[in-house]
Amino acid sequence: MKEVISPCVGLSLEVSQSKCPGCTMAGEVARFGKSSFDGKKMSFVVTECLPEDAGAYTCLADNSAGKTSCCAAVFVRDFETIYGAQNRVSKTTTSASGSVTQNGRSPESSKDRLQKSRGSTCTSPDKLSPASSPREVIPKKRANSGAGTVLHFENPPQHVNVEVGQPVHVSCFFSSSPPVVSCWIKNKKQVVDGPELWVENTDQSSTLVIAKAKPQHTGRYTVVVKDRRSSAQHTLTLSVIERPQPPASCPVICLLSATSLVLSWSGPCYDGGSAVLGYVVEVKSQGSADPGVWRELTAQCKSTSYRVCSGLQPQQDYCFRVRAYNTVGVSEPGPESPVVRMEQKDLDKPQEEQPPQAYSCVTIDSSHKVTDHYNLLEKLGMGKFGLVFKLTHKETGRICAGKFYKGRRAKEREAARKEIELMNYLHHPKLVQCLAAYDHKPEMVMVMEFIAGGELFERIVDDNFEHTEPASVHYMQQILEGIAYMHQQNIVHLDLKPENIVCVDTTGTSIKIIDFGLASRIDGNTPLKVMHGTPEFVAPEVISYEPVGLATDMWSIGVICYILLSGESPFQGNSDTETLALVTAAQWEFDEESFEEITDEAKDFISSLLNKDPRRRLTCKESLDHPWMAAFDSGDHTTTKNLSKEKMKRFLARQKWKKAGKALLALKRMALLSKSESSGSPTSPGEDSPLSPEAEHALQSLERQMQGPPKFTQSPEDQTVTQGSGAKLSCHLTGYPDPEVLWLCGEEPLVESPTVQIDYDEDGRCTLILANVGPEDANVYTCRATNDHGEASSSAKLTVKE
Repeated sequence: MKEVISPCVGLSLEVSQSKCPGCTMAGEVARFGKSSFDGKKMSFVVTECLPEDAGAYTCLADNSAGKTSCCAAVFVRDFETIYGAQNRVSKTTTSASGSVTQNGRSPESSKDRLQKSRGSTCTSPDKLSPASSPREVIPKKRANSGAGTVLHFENPPQHVNVEVGQPVHVSCFFSSSPPVVSCWIKNKKQVVDGPELWVENTDQSSTLVIAKAKPQHTGRYTVVVKDRRSSAQHTLTLSVIERPQPPASCPVICLLSATSLVLSWSGPCYDGGSAVLGYVVEVKSQGSADPGVWRELTAQCKSTSYRVCSGLQPQQDYCFRVRAYNTVGVSEPGPESPVVRMEQKDLDKPQEEQPPQAYSCVTIDSSHKVTDHYNLLEKLGMGKFGLVFKLTHKETGRICAGKFYKGRRAKEREAARKEIELMNYLHHPKLVQCLAAYDHKPEMVMVMEFIAGGELFERIVDDNFEHTEPASVHYMQQILEGIAYMHQQNIVHLDLKPENIVCVDTTGTSIKIIDFGLASRIDGNTPLKVMHGTPEFVAPEVISYEPVGLATDMWSIGVICYILLSGESPFQGNSDTETLALVTAAQWEFDEESFEEITDEAKDFISSLLNKDPRRRLTCKESLDHPWMAAFDSGDHTTTKNLSKEKMKRFLARQKWKKAGKALLALKRMALLSKSESSGSPTSPGEDSPLSPEAEHALQSLERQMQGPPKFTQSPEDQTVTQGSGAKLSCHLTGYPDPEVLWLCGEEPLVESPTVQIDYDEDGRCTLILANVGPEDANVYTCRATNDHGEASSSAKLTVKE
């Protein structure tokens, strides 16, 4: 008698109230024993055990909180006693061959089972030599010579592009040695099957399926595969692309003559996941025979500016709009331009010359609304403070910009008042001017100069605009002149960045500094500490929450100059946290490729500003006296090379995506593509291509997933052979860990001999080969497979004809 007791003793109250469905053997419910459960202990009793009762027994328990299980192995040691009493007889059968799980049988007494074993005996001494004890028969193990199929991917995809809204099937095919399991990883997490995204696996492939592609599905995916011998991974990039967003701004118009003009605009905030290939420019005539009908001027504009030289009539009114397009399609139209009348402008006056400007101190008008004096036109932009609209003065017609503050909270209104008051100290040609201010609760508005030329960096990347080092010196001189005036007033800007450097018009090179919302006056008696700014341009002392000063602006000017000359940011990290860490450590260097054509004076100028110690940075005056400022005064620029604009374009695209809230999508796409281009994707295991930490973690899960009892995928077939000939019984089985096998003639284990051969190949095929068979060899032959998780058997009948 053998009693199997599960180790589930001393259970908690919740488990004690659980149900114990019973025990399983080789993955199936054991119906031949007797089980009992007293609320704390589960017992399973089998009387008069037979060899086939050996194996792994599992006790299953479940309740409303979940399921658990435990298992134990049973060995039958009284083989000789049981079979000696039966005179070592073997079981005979006349049934057809089949595959059966030995312990998955219907309940019957041991006497019945022993009675079935009576029959002919395998008596051939050479061929069928039954062992006197199971310990004398060593189970056959699966061959592992290393000559079998090595797990490897077969031409897996590297980049996959799919349009938004379309179904996705990304398949990676591989050769392996079953059993094989696989999974996919994205963002360091294993992909879990769901209604939108799931994985379909076979022994030859793993397919990632997305029901309907969305932008958030863009990313790097890694497929991890494991078979019985090894593992491998492959990483690919999936890009979900769509039409680009419309251009971010309306076209800015610069008249050249009564029949020609130049349009300039900003590109889209998000390119749809695929690079913008160009723009479609459209015009609408206000006084034509078909007013309100948009007409295409060009569908092949490759830059963010376009010169209209034909199709425009003097004294006619027109407005313009622009669409962007990529490989997917054309965007919706961007904002419409203001209506412009084609009139001859005075083009003889040099554009760099500006008339002396009359400055006036502004007081906040609390008795009027801005709309009492100005007409409200289209929106020009928005920020944390509020919105900016285009205005025209009702009496003079002067075009202005109105900065509308949120102003609902006392703190916001105080900040607006502070900026307006500081503007009265900033009367300089290189600083945007405040023209009026209104406080009509809850609205606060500051009326400023309208600057039509757009951001400086946007102008620089225009294909029609020359970008050289001498031109960069000219821009930096103007920035320094404006900031020097601020510093003379003991006012620090604290938010210097490319977006706040704008061009006065669309054709000249004069610039102005804007946005003084974070500006503060330095008081020598009270240290000023701030916790605001833009990560790429903020100085180390701001991050460290140390007192700031005039030198804080000089750091930002150094960053702007670095980008102006190279198109790259010296401190741009993969996240704001990484960027701030680089700034704090003042870790930066001159990229060899980007600064190859830049003079040593320029590099020295930047190095003198990007110094972690504020006391060692150049002042504005010292910067204006730096040798680089006079390096090109000779006026001979014939040998000056044009600087590359490609990196600058990428920098601007990144800044736009951040503003538009598409930073995660766009930056991720750029990082993914650049990473996949710079580093190969490992497709097989080994020291040259180690698995990633995420893949290693997934392998642990796959290892557990591979575990399983033996299973016959092909059973041996009944055979009839002629006496004296050979017989071959073959089957195929799976399971993990690799099952060990025994072949039995009736109930007697077979031992290999000159006439008995057992082959167990790497691919899982197990074959019994008998030579020179005789009538005594006719019997039922069974292949019994066992591993840690259970046991399975498959039989076939051998008939020998005389």
